[in-house]
Amino acid sequence: MIPQDPGAPPDDALPPAPTPRPSPAAPLRATQFDTVLEQFARAYLRDRRSERRWRVFFRLAWLLLIVAIALGAFAERRHATTPSGPHTALVELRGEIAAEADANAENILAGLKSAFEDSGSQAVVLRINSPGGSPVQAGIMNDEIRRMKAKYNKKLYVVVDETCASAAYYIAVAADDIYVDKASVVGSVGVLMDGFGFTGTMEKLGIERRLITAGENKGILDPFSPMNDKQRAYAQAMIDQIHQQFIKVVREGRGKRLHETPETFSGLFWNGEEAVKLGLADKFGNLDYVAREVVKAEDVIDYTPKDNVAEKLAKKLGASIGAGAVHALRGLAPIR
Repeated sequence: MIPQDPGAPPDDALPPAPTPRPSPAAPLRATQFDTVLEQFARAYLRDRRSERRWRVFFRLAWLLLIVAIALGAFAERRHATTPSGPHTALVELRGEIAAEADANAENILAGLKSAFEDSGSQAVVLRINSPGGSPVQAGIMNDEIRRMKAKYNKKLYVVVDETCASAAYYIAVAADDIYVDKASVVGSVGVLMDGFGFTGTMEKLGIERRLITAGENKGILDPFSPMNDKQRAYAQAMIDQIHQQFIKVVREGRGKRLHETPETFSGLFWNGEEAVKLGLADKFGNLDYVAREVVKAEDVIDYTPKDNVAEKLAKKLGASIGAGAVHALRGLAPIR
């Protein structure tokens, strides 16, 4: 312990020591500046390398896409020109019949055309499992099936799996014979136009519908506007006309085999057993039975249009390119 001078004032009587003032910032030294510049240059070069990598990736991806499409086209041409032995030609129609669905006229008719054109196909089987759909798509297919049967002088048989109703049955009646399972659902020869009406609900909620049209019937079937008797009669007449078209096609396709009853064209549907009794179908049988016992060609070749390996690869590449482009545009690192 250091002794205190007797004449010195006590420590608590001394004035406080002055607070040191911060010195002005020292200028950036050359070495520090070089470090910052070096970091900036490295970041810039890293970004440039990443940009070049993406550019090379996109070029290679597009090249692979073009090659895949070319290979797919070559494979299809080879399949179309390769002779085949005697066989039963198969085309599958599954799901809803609609222009945007797989079961659309363009797809199904492309498969049927290939099946009919093949010199090795002894007959064509259209296997159906569909609840129906567009009468337009069904009408196109019915017309073209009858035309191709006459042109190529080959039989077309329909084999029903679970369901062949409405527009699907519209297509089926173009066949030479219709084969079903005892429990298949067949028929539903009718037409519907459905929708909703919210006018009563709107009134209760105090909501006003403001619809401006040029033409007194432009807003027909608008769900938020009341339907008058004239519009209802017009819509009914239109679907009645389509129904008569459906009935005509069924009568032409089934001929004397059809045993009409008051319910035949009412929109009802039946199981396969009843459908055979009513003449809506011909016999019981599945694909194997028809190929073996009817066509007499047990080998079955599927002509249903499907994405080949090249097309699948093209779609995957397209998705990958799109994802990479999004990440590149967002400035994100590529996914590895």
